[in-house]
Amino acid sequence: MQESNLSPGTATKRRHSAAFKRKILELIEQPGASVAGVALEHGVNANLVFKWRRAKLTRKRPAGTAAGQTVLLPVSVDSQESYMPVAPGVRPAVAKEGVIEIHLAGARLVLRGSVDPTNLRSVVLALRETA
Repeated sequence: MQESNLSPGTATKRRHSAAFKRKILELIEQPGASVAGVALEHGVNANLVFKWRRAKLTRKRPAGTAAGQTVLLPVSVDSQESYMPVAPGVRPAVAKEGVIEIHLAGARLVLRGSVDPTNLRSVVLALRETA
């Protein structure tokens, strides 16, 4: 079902109306929809649809979170001990008891007891690669 929704006066470059772009973006958000399938059905390039989606996400991004900027995520710490800051360059003592729970790449990683930072880093990097 190809729909011609071009603005008048398009001699060399096709321009699509905002309503057409919104319609395409709504269609690709439907469960089971593929960007390539929707693009093909409406006669536009899938890369163009991805560009429209990126632009939409950029417009919706909260103020102060420009592309490439680090976004901080909320963290909660449940502990009965008080936090004592450690001087830079000094390794803190590793607690004998404790639990670390990480949700990453669709996996739930629970660490109990003493955790070796080098091993933890290896596990987290491996989980990232599978994402």
